[in-house]
Amino acid sequence: MEDYMNEGMTIVDMLGQSGLLTLLGMGVVFGFLIIMIIFVSLSTKVIKALGLDKDKKPAQGAAAGQPAAKAQNNNAVVAAIAAAAREKKL
Repeated sequence: MEDYMNEGMTIVDMLGQSGLLTLLGMGVVFGFLIIMIIFVSLSTKVIKALGLDKDKKPAQGAAAGQPAAKAQNNNAVVAAIAAAAREKKL
């Protein structure tokens, strides 16, 4: 019986090992989060330094006709919805 007890790990040993493994896993995750935060911060600074965060303005000719086309399209959608709602009420 004594030989069996000496061969295996005790409950205290297993709990100590599992606690160490838990802390090691949490440390790895925390370290990765820190690396990710640093990478995102550096990426933000590089993008702002290169001016890639600004939207490019479309050409004047394309921009002039676009709002009118959108308004006309929106009016058609509103008319279709109103017709469908009126038909549903009847």
